[in-house]
Amino acid sequence: MPATTHPRSGRIAVWTAVVGTVFIAVGAFWLSFTALTDLADAAGIAVTQAWAWPLIVDGIIVVGTVAVVALAGQRGAWYPWMLLMAGAGVSVAANSIHAVVAADADVLPVLAASIAAVPPLVLLAITHLTVVLTQRFRLHVSSTADSPRDLSTEVVPIRSLSDVPEKGARRDVAALMRQRGMSNKEIASATGVHPSTVGRWFAGAIGTPEVQKGATS
Repeated sequence: MPATTHPRSGRIAVWTAVVGTVFIAVGAFWLSFTALTDLADAAGIAVTQAWAWPLIVDGIIVVGTVAVVALAGQRGAWYPWMLLMAGAGVSVAANSIHAVVAADADVLPVLAASIAAVPPLVLLAITHLTVVLTQRFRLHVSSTADSPRDLSTEVVPIRSLSDVPEKGARRDVAALMRQRGMSNKEIASATGVHPSTVGRWFAGAIGTPEVQKGATS
């Protein structure tokens, strides 16, 4: 059987990966940011406002990626997917156009556009990876902490239920007592009914009560 990863070592590995992806995302965002700011400035947007355009375009990539992971499998997930694809498409196209315009004459336009398309694509991929890593690790830790207890060894106290009028409640407790090997007479005494009534319960279909976890307040 494969060795189980210790929660502490798993946490260290995940956060090491997250720190690395954050550094890569910052670098990719900065390259894309400077290119899109320069393109916005060349397009006539004021210098004092040009910086906002890359924040809008690449911000859609970040927010859309987080929303896609958060809404995975739900009906409304199509909308963040649409925003994500639109933001990534605009960012890649704008970075490529800027590279072609700003590249030296001896550089092939295809080469310049391909290089410029890398930062927004890396930003898209690395943001998605960061969100998935943190979400999967959080679910793993939660499932480990909330692992079900072994109910076969859990002690459930049984008291006399002669003061409980609900027939269904008595039948459920009777089934639990029967599983513990108690006789019909003992069950009848504990539940406050006649032994023949207990016999009729077990002659028909009797449900097995659910043992609810946790203490009642």
